[in-house]
Amino acid sequence: MTPQDDVVATDPLEVSALAINVNVPEALQWNDSRRGEEFILSTLNIRLLPDGHVAAKAYGRPVAGGRGGYTSFRVPDRPELAELIDAAATRASELWSAHLGLQ
Repeated sequence: MTPQDDVVATDPLEVSALAINVNVPEALQWNDSRRGEEFILSTLNIRLLPDGHVAAKAYGRPVAGGRGGYTSFRVPDRPELAELIDAAATRASELWSAHLGLQ
């Protein structure tokens, strides 16, 4: 065992972020606007907060086409989006718990 192994084995590791990106099914996508430009929101970034809850922001592309800025949007308070966020967080936890280690 190296000194580095001993530190990892005995000290709690501080994980600074746990986040996943999830594609929003087309039927659940929505439009929102920012600075006069309309976006179609098709991706969620879901983060695990220190208290165990999750938070989500939405991202998308301009409806008019082209490349828009990387701008986040609030996720509307809709039950079907809350269910998607919960299901995605649960699926991510299953995938992480079954990881096979560094390759």
